[in-house]
Amino acid sequence: MTYIYNFADVQAADVAVAGGKGVGLGNLVRAGLPVPPGFVLTTAAYEAFVDANGIQSRIQELAALPAEAVPQDYEDASAAIRDLFTGGTMPAAIAYELAAAYEQLRFGGDGRDAVDGDRPADRDDGDRDDGAPVAVRSSATAEDLASASFAGQQETYLNVRGAEALDVAVIDCWSSLWTARAMAYREREGIAPGDVRLAVVVQRMVEAEAAGVMFTANPANGRRDQIAISAAWGLGESVVSGTVTTDDLVVEAGTGRVLSRRTAEKEVMTVYADHAADVVPDSGAPDRGADVVPDRRAADQGGTTEQPVPAALRNRAVLDDEAAAALARYGTRISDYFGTPQDIEWARADGNFFMLQSRPITALPEPVADTPDTWPLPYPRGLYFRASIVEQLPDPLSPLFADLIDGSVTRSLKSLMNEAVGSEVVRDGDVGLPTINGYAYYYYRSAAMWRVMAKAPGAMLALARGKAHMGVTGWEEFSHPRYKQVLKDWSAKSMGELSGEELLEGVRTLLDAGTVYYTAVESVIPIAATSEISFRAYYDKLIRRAGDPPAETFLLGYDSEPIRAEKSLYDLASWAREIEGLASAILKQPTAALAESQRGWLPPASMDPALWQQWRPRFQAHLDRFGHAVYNLDFASPVPADDPSALLDTVKFYLRGQGNDPYERQRLSAARREDQTERILARLGRTRLGRSRRAPFIRLLRWAQKSAPVREDALADVGLAWPLIRRMLLELGQRLVYSGVIARPADVFWLRQQELQSAVEFGLAAPQPPGAAEPLAAVAVAITGAARPVRADVVEERKMLWRGQAKAAAPQLLPETRWMKRTFESMMPARSQEQQGDVIKGVGASAGRVSAPARVLGGPQDFGQMAPGEVLVARITTPAWTSLFAMASAVVTDVGGPLSHSSIVAREYGIPAVLGTGVATQRLTSGQQITVDGDAGTVTVEHPAG
Repeated sequence: MTYIYNFADVQAADVAVAGGKGVGLGNLVRAGLPVPPGFVLTTAAYEAFVDANGIQSRIQELAALPAEAVPQDYEDASAAIRDLFTGGTMPAAIAYELAAAYEQLRFGGDGRDAVDGDRPADRDDGDRDDGAPVAVRSSATAEDLASASFAGQQETYLNVRGAEALDVAVIDCWSSLWTARAMAYREREGIAPGDVRLAVVVQRMVEAEAAGVMFTANPANGRRDQIAISAAWGLGESVVSGTVTTDDLVVEAGTGRVLSRRTAEKEVMTVYADHAADVVPDSGAPDRGADVVPDRRAADQGGTTEQPVPAALRNRAVLDDEAAAALARYGTRISDYFGTPQDIEWARADGNFFMLQSRPITALPEPVADTPDTWPLPYPRGLYFRASIVEQLPDPLSPLFADLIDGSVTRSLKSLMNEAVGSEVVRDGDVGLPTINGYAYYYYRSAAMWRVMAKAPGAMLALARGKAHMGVTGWEEFSHPRYKQVLKDWSAKSMGELSGEELLEGVRTLLDAGTVYYTAVESVIPIAATSEISFRAYYDKLIRRAGDPPAETFLLGYDSEPIRAEKSLYDLASWAREIEGLASAILKQPTAALAESQRGWLPPASMDPALWQQWRPRFQAHLDRFGHAVYNLDFASPVPADDPSALLDTVKFYLRGQGNDPYERQRLSAARREDQTERILARLGRTRLGRSRRAPFIRLLRWAQKSAPVREDALADVGLAWPLIRRMLLELGQRLVYSGVIARPADVFWLRQQELQSAVEFGLAAPQPPGAAEPLAAVAVAITGAARPVRADVVEERKMLWRGQAKAAAPQLLPETRWMKRTFESMMPARSQEQQGDVIKGVGASAGRVSAPARVLGGPQDFGQMAPGEVLVARITTPAWTSLFAMASAVVTDVGGPLSHSSIVAREYGIPAVLGTGVATQRLTSGQQITVDGDAGTVTVEHPAG
């Protein structure tokens, strides 16, 4: 039987034979990369050794540790298994092939040619000249794979010399499959002990003057156009193990330009033990053997050691710019060959680079562009505000939404203002919703701002009179019904039969209807705010006495759309408990599996179809009514109708018996409200002064009680058309995938409006022809000559840019001048972003004081991280976030005030809220212990004692 494969013979599908590392080296050789010669001792040799020594059953017995095993259990099992290998004997057939292949390396071959030839002549393995120095490395069948690297789990032996030493190193390498860390790692990855085998890579070592590691994508920011290199003097083992300080460089992949460089003071280097202290000629080098730290073997047995770096090299760059560029070119070749970013070990000898191994980079973050730190104004003579509708857009905008919403908002705002206060107030170019570093800003030309402010009294009067369909009456009788009708008209159309032009028209029409609706809602918000402010002021100044409840007591306990949505989920959980087996089936299923099945019809794996048929339509009814609530107005963000994961987590929360009964909470709030109202009214009726204040108190109270729920109802329906808009755009996206324009349907959100318009006009978004079996993508690629969809690269670049922008803290006002801050800062929905120290100040919006861990959530993609009792920390919360309030012990936001959605819902839930901090999501981290004081309006970072 042949146990030896040379590198060139190892194929990509040979993982079971040669292990992950062996396959990687085989690929490098076939790609024409400079790889030191060597061979693979296959997994068949491992199996033959185990069988010949009769230790297989004992290995499996020792490795079968219980789920509750502790680290020491792994250590004990490892020691026992490795003793089995140490006590074993190398089978003669394996020893023969191994010795023959090793002998071939001495003469520069790769080892395979000697396997079928004569046995090498007898030699003295102790003769230093006869033994080629080799590295002996593990190559496990579950190693160096794209899903998990298993890096460092098995052991490597360097500068092994002589056939006998090689036999020992191979056996030691086999036994390292069973180190405690390797066994524990495989257990975490779900790989059974019986599913792994170990091949061994034997590779001729090079006399490396320098070595290191190269990542063909930057692990710090995920960028695939940057190559990260770590370099040190001597052998690379110390770089991989992290025992030496390295020079670190970032190189631009396309040009070889060094983008950044950090040259370290390098104190120690790894060298051959028998070459210690004379690797690099240097007059200041220590005497041979000075300060040598033995490593693995004594010098007369090969091995490696550490020694001080010669003084002349300690602060010298290991790689100059030219060498770094040359190495990066190898990295690009390797990455292109494998088709995925690679983690590469390299060495340099006599000025030449060698690639020692390559494996896929695991857990690479998505690429992120640099975070912007300047905020250039697109129109210099104007004022920019992150307020109003912008509060519902906490993140950078997707390109398509940015293009469509700018024109839509401009048209809606101009129409409203002109109808309310005259056609000459807002002129073309006076207002807009541009983006700066991706963030939306309301823009007013300076002259227009003064014209609008001069007309403010008239606008408020028009609002009070309900002119231009403004106010509560305008919302109830015109804006809301009209929005519903537009949605109904477009919902009746068969999406698959619509042309690309019709789909795009539908998107624009529905977005315009939504924008007009939001503009109407903005006329409801000040009415609700004014009513509550007026009631609070009157009550606090003229009615309230010591011992009386705060003003919000009289405003709680009413229904609104977010509260009705919460009660619907609670009802679902209550109903599920009554169906035998349903509650436990839901709790057993991963939330992602339930959400995916909800989008289709088939039940999740292992769930009873009969139970699923009962559950799915009931939950779908909830989504049909409440699933349009937006987390973020940007339609690139899924709504609950698309991804109900957050809602399913809330149902599970209730099924576990956690959280409060919303009906009981509302009943108690309403009872306290009515009791306190009766008590106050009775007291006012006892005196003449009280009776004079009684009627205004009742009038202001009823006004505030009526307005607040209307505000929440109005805001909850802003996204009424969003599920249909998303379906239309994803239909367009699917057609563009079919035509070879983009890679995935959701990439349509990352096109510019003009790009989408052009694709539609060219017929690339037409309905798929009846009976078409093959996508047009191949045709499009053939026409353009592109290897990928024609807009794939630009889409990925825009996503990368967006991720960098999302890390920025967008100023509330631009330009950032003293005059702007002095004039407008107090009107903005967030505090200053320049706060320092452990106390973050905001607006106390719901009373109470809580100390608990923070949970910083960027959006619905993070909702699954929320645990009961944590403090919800977010940029802003919309009605779609309400389900999380049932789990939260408190709420903290960057944006918002005492009359925002967050404050109203927090008060209903009876949890503290501090809003409008401006910096909470930047300053706080998940798991950090904080104290939220809703009375003082502060968030304090707690530090462990000692």
